[in-house]
Amino acid sequence: MKVEIWSDIACPFCYIGKRKFEQALESYPHKDSVQVEWRSFQLDPEMEPVPGQTIYESLAQKKGWTPEHAKALSGQVSNMAAEVGLHYNMDNTVPANTFNAHRLTHLAAKFGLQDEAEERIFKAYFMEGLNIQDENVLVQLGTDIGLEEKAVRYMLASDEYSYDVRMDAHEAQQIGVRGVPFFVIDRKYAVSGAQPSEVFLGALQTARKEWEAANQPVPVLEGSGPTCDTNGNCN
Repeated sequence: MKVEIWSDIACPFCYIGKRKFEQALESYPHKDSVQVEWRSFQLDPEMEPVPGQTIYESLAQKKGWTPEHAKALSGQVSNMAAEVGLHYNMDNTVPANTFNAHRLTHLAAKFGLQDEAEERIFKAYFMEGLNIQDENVLVQLGTDIGLEEKAVRYMLASDEYSYDVRMDAHEAQQIGVRGVPFFVIDRKYAVSGAQPSEVFLGALQTARKEWEAANQPVPVLEGSGPTCDTNGNCN
């Protein structure tokens, strides 16, 4: 079973959704058969951070709110995060364009470390107040999860994985993704948003039942005749 997760690093609900999905996966008896692939989605591709601007000021400018209103709403989201064990530190969050951070997750996928990359970058952004648009920060985050510094610096200095990030966003549009997080199971079922873990578990179970129904042994009619098996035995 394959689960694709469209997500943006700067989306607070995406980190919350990650935790809720992980909780569901822990309760799912066939979790070892689940392949998770993170897909890139930028909520604000044209984001150009203003040096020294707080996340509240950035949100207020973009949404037409007051910084106070943005801070109050962020506090509500932080409370939701705390319910799943995430301790957001929004006062120190540095507004950033997430394009290169997404490229880093694609590089990590090449080495089987994509989930680790997503987790590390989310934590850096929402908890540690790190600038995930800064090249040296991304290098550090990459090496934290086991990537070679040279490989991360080469990627950042080149156009490597830029196409992949853009294609993920394009594909999201094609399948009707309008917001993130967005979870797609075997390209048959979708869960939109940071739903309760029970919703994710139910979706996994539904997909599993369909898979089992489609993969039942073919009924053998009229007994059986002489055969040869895969071990070379014929009778």
